[in-house]
Amino acid sequence: MTTTIKGANYKTGDSIEVQIVDNLISQIVGHPSENSSQIIAPGLVDLQVNGFKGIDLNSGELTEDEVIQITQFLWEEGVTAFLPTLITNSSAKIESAIDAIVQACDKNVLVGKSILGIHLEGPFLSKEDGPRGAHPIEHIQNPDWQLFSEWQERSGNRIKKITLAPELPGAVEFIGRCAEVGVLVSLGHTAASPEKIQEAVKAGAKMSTHLGNAAHLSLPRHPNYIWEQLASDELWISLIADGFHLPESVIKVFTKVKPNTSILVSDSTKFAGLSAGTYSSHIGGDIELSTEGRLFMKRSPELLAGSAQSLLWCINHMMKSDLANLSTAIDMASSKPMELMSGALQKLNSKSPADIVVFEKGKSGLSVIKTFKSGQLVFTR
Repeated sequence: MTTTIKGANYKTGDSIEVQIVDNLISQIVGHPSENSSQIIAPGLVDLQVNGFKGIDLNSGELTEDEVIQITQFLWEEGVTAFLPTLITNSSAKIESAIDAIVQACDKNVLVGKSILGIHLEGPFLSKEDGPRGAHPIEHIQNPDWQLFSEWQERSGNRIKKITLAPELPGAVEFIGRCAEVGVLVSLGHTAASPEKIQEAVKAGAKMSTHLGNAAHLSLPRHPNYIWEQLASDELWISLIADGFHLPESVIKVFTKVKPNTSILVSDSTKFAGLSAGTYSSHIGGDIELSTEGRLFMKRSPELLAGSAQSLLWCINHMMKSDLANLSTAIDMASSKPMELMSGALQKLNSKSPADIVVFEKGKSGLSVIKTFKSGQLVFTR
């Protein structure tokens, strides 16, 4: 069976016809398009998803059906691959979440293909206020290879990325062991010295998690751990470009320094995709989601309570703020993160996996019309 998609190539703007056979793109040919507002692009790839539309991956009560449901919600946003992100928690709750993810992948083939792996964001993080962010201090600990190995075995080797603080005792050795077994190490929630960051990079760290966030409110002019990570040519960086986590000037500087190794992540919480209003959160009581999309602590409105936006929102923010053009913004949320995770670009090429999203471009930005995962239509508007 052949599936045909018509629209404009997101890179060139040329009208094309994409033909899908089984789970691969069989060929791409030029074709007069009747609707130039439709844009064909690779499926989006989100390496940091904590929750979406009321589902919390870190609730401690996650079910396999909720994992399947959150995957379907993400398909609606054009995301065809993602890393469920498990934050600092008790071992029992982390293990329960791992079990639910494994069961969902085993139960639903397309969900299993959509989940690139598991991202462990903790518990090997800094205990300092600021760098720790909202991670519960009572569960933060030093890197423990035996514990990590138990989780990795439990997951069926699905843990593909880990965020940690390199200044912790044993962290550099831990990074080296992760690199040996192919687990991507990302530096984050850290107050490390420049020397420790350099040691971590030499040991095999490849990335910085949401650079510019989870940091002290005030830092020395120089040196500091943000400058050091930005200056490291070996480190990719992820950015939460939702319009609230980072000023536009910071994003502009970061992406100028790392034009080819900056990616977008949503870092979405369970409040992403919900209506504006007041909600209760296990990390700090009542929180409020404004009509503009900002999620903050109700008792301290100046403090963010996480991200309440999708990866597509971040793409649109990059374009609206003139921080990136359409093709660059999409690449930062599709081909680039896939390159980081697998070494292979996610492109619109013959013989490439048919993970495709069809966008419509309107006054408010891009919106999803159709999403294809492994050649199958998983969402249509």
